[in-house]
Amino acid sequence: MAIERTLSIIKPDATRRNLTGKINAKFEEAGLRIVAQKRLHLSTAQAGKFYEVHKDRPFYGELVEFMASEPVVVQVLEGEGAIAKNREVMGATNPANADAGTIRKDFALSVGENSVHGSDAPETAKEEISFFFSGLELVG
Repeated sequence: MAIERTLSIIKPDATRRNLTGKINAKFEEAGLRIVAQKRLHLSTAQAGKFYEVHKDRPFYGELVEFMASEPVVVQVLEGEGAIAKNREVMGATNPANADAGTIRKDFALSVGENSVHGSDAPETAKEEISFFFSGLELVG
């Protein structure tokens, strides 16, 4: 399996509850390395641009408002099959459907406040990583 990089966001509901370390421990225990990381507070415009792919969906406005409500931690995870591994560790979007031991099962408050975001494909990962990080910031 190829070494990949994927974007991970620890969302406002999780940063508010000081879960960054616990969430990152799950990624690291799964064999993923954090090769870039920063904490920031997205503006509404930045959150809107990042989630622009969902602009025609009914939840878009609420998602943008939520993502701009409090600080997030954006990071790049690296490892063999990192995209699929990250999604496995995160669990299903709806925490009620997530497997035991996944981030969303353990920490999510609801479908909307589900603690983490992860890229869903190599192309998406590349775009999402470049949204937040320059090449100089990726230290593996």
